[in-house]
Amino acid sequence: MKKIVLIGTLITISCLSFRSDVQNLPVIEKDNTQNDLPEIPNKAFKRGEVLSYRMHYGFIDAGIATLTVTDEEKEFAGRKTFHVVGLGTSKGTFDFFFKVRDRYETYIDEKAIVPWIFVRRVSEGGYTINQDYVFNHYTKKVNVGEGVYDIQPNMQDMLSAFYYARTMDLKNAKEGDIFTLNCFMDKEIYPLQIKFIGREDVEINIGKFRCLKFRPIVQKGRVFKHEEDLNVWLTDDENHIPIKGQADVLVGSIKLELTSYSNLANAISKIE
Repeated sequence: MKKIVLIGTLITISCLSFRSDVQNLPVIEKDNTQNDLPEIPNKAFKRGEVLSYRMHYGFIDAGIATLTVTDEEKEFAGRKTFHVVGLGTSKGTFDFFFKVRDRYETYIDEKAIVPWIFVRRVSEGGYTINQDYVFNHYTKKVNVGEGVYDIQPNMQDMLSAFYYARTMDLKNAKEGDIFTLNCFMDKEIYPLQIKFIGREDVEINIGKFRCLKFRPIVQKGRVFKHEEDLNVWLTDDENHIPIKGQADVLVGSIKLELTSYSNLANAISKIE
């Protein structure tokens, strides 16, 4: 769980190729006796968006990450989806000692912003994970291949949770507000909570941006020394893209910075 919180929150997932890793995508049938899924307004992202990041571990340039919403319009249960692919890759000296080749995919309902398919392929220093989750939001079930589990409405996976969070209306957010969403990870449901800290101007290599600062609520003493040791800055605009992430962990410090972006749905809050 500690690795999920750290890697998932800092968005150490990305895409370098757009072919699905699922060889035979399952067929999900709509149950016409069920009510339709709720519609979540989405002004935050669109097909073709690309976000690229660089990760540092202490003074080491440790890896790269890119998130892409592909142009694919695959349908599940008769509903169009956004296909997001991700791959995180270690580099340089860090790659020699701890090789990382992680790939994540999700097919997100275009209107309800919930996942239908989630794919996780993790290879980190010899440690591997292979997961394929099939969600059915009509029956409120998720099939993980080794069993079927009950889920709640609006259930997210590790990657779709990031895109759903971006659609939230944060214009009237006040310091101390806590936002909660449920995520299905490793055959369990985890309530993810993030606290709004305030508004700040953040400067990185590609410029200065008006940002919203958030602090995920984490368990101190396991990976983090203190509850405030993990912080994420999102652009203060309708895109809500992560500009910077920083985690002070028990064995050092990890930083993530945006290096490039393209095909955003809205103007970005860059300060000229």
